Amino acid sequence: MKITLLDAKTLGADLDLSPLEAFGELEVYETTTPAQTLERIKDSYIIITNKVVITDEIMAGCEKLALICVAATGTNNIDLNAARERGIPVKNVAGYSTQSVVQHTFAMALYMIEKMGYYDGVTRSGEWSRGDIFTDISHPFMEICGKRWGIIGLGTIGREVAKVASAFGAEVCYTSTSGVLREEAYPHMELNELLSSCDIVSIHAPLNDVTNNLINSTNLPLFKDGALLLNLGRGGIVNESDLAAELEKRELYAALDVTAKEPIALDNPLMHITHKERLMITPHIAWASKEARVKLLEGIMKNIREFQNG
Repeated sequence: MKITLLDAKTLGADLDLSPLEAFGELEVYETTTPAQTLERIKDSYIIITNKVVITDEIMAGCEKLALICVAATGTNNIDLNAARERGIPVKNVAGYSTQSVVQHTFAMALYMIEKMGYYDGVTRSGEWSRGDIFTDISHPFMEICGKRWGIIGLGTIGREVAKVASAFGAEVCYTSTSGVLREEAYPHMELNELLSSCDIVSIHAPLNDVTNNLINSTNLPLFKDGALLLNLGRGGIVNESDLAAELEKRELYAALDVTAKEPIALDNPLMHITHKERLMITPHIAWASKEARVKLLEGIMKNIREFQNG
């Protein structure tokens, strides 16, 4: 039974993939281009993919294909209708990265709120050493305690972020992107009210027709001066050109772990803003702690085992 892993590089070089060999003949590729995909999996019984797209046309050329394992939660890279029609199960892994994303949310928030970039720089440059007092409070920062933290998308990750924000002493509220309102421990607000009243806003929602371009030039001006926007959902939720323009206009801060195109394009306006201290971008790593990636691999193996056991 041939098992093909198409983009092992997305799982990290520090992850031991050898346990997968227990399920069959394992063939591993670091990356795979669209032009290479069919040739590499045409004889495969099971394929494992993170970002490599599997279309109906590709499935048609894989007569032995019996299972598609997605090394992620989202299945948008698979033609699910075609897989269903062909009787090919598609198995993802949910929940493996929750704690990693929550931790990264607060790492980004604290870095931006406490002006860590400036204070690290002023020390390393020797400017602090040349100063005439024992401290440097030229770049004031706020406390999370007593501030209002708004969450866009109160799912599994959003609820965990809410718990931590509450532990810091923040007043937490949320807005639903699905339109479904459940009994929650936190008050619900309409989007515009949340944006205008919160000091920190974090996004933990999926990208869909409702959330696409959700944050844009019509509502970015609603943010308070000095507020912080965190996007750990999907890049297309925030209009990046509109955000870049707003960051140039006034003191607004943003920290993004996701962008509409990944890797981010060099001509993206966010790459060229003048006020660079107002923006932080990490390369879609919130999900990727070592522990989360180990859980992901365990989830893939669980899916294969359950498939083999019927």
